[in-house]
Amino acid sequence: VRLVESGGGLVQAGGSLRLSCAHSLPSSSRRALGWFRQAPGKEREFVAAIAGSGDISYADSVKGRFTASRDNGKNTVYLQMNNLKPEDTALYYCATSWNPLGTMKTAEYDFWGQGTQVTVSS
Repeated sequence: VRLVESGGGLVQAGGSLRLSCAHSLPSSSRRALGWFRQAPGKEREFVAAIAGSGDISYADSVKGRFTASRDNGKNTVYLQMNNLKPEDTALYYCATSWNPLGTMKTAEYDFWGQGTQVTVSS
């Protein structure tokens, strides 16, 4: 499985970015797709997940600001990030899980992209 993230960059606080993740999963796949992030010196943390059913879940820290979506026709998932804060600065990863429920557990995600850097200046 191949996952390639894009769309990261430098933005001022309050700004927006849209991340994309192109994947090689077939449209019939029930695997979940998730977004995670890792800031320097911190552990990788859950951001959002799209379950195989299409249900979407978010970390409390991004609820109301970030929106995850998928386009099965384009084999791509997106993360629209609005009202960005300096604490959102991190390397953002796209991943896919064998668990179709799309949980927050990093260990359940078995394929990962290389990441895209998001930097939010104050």
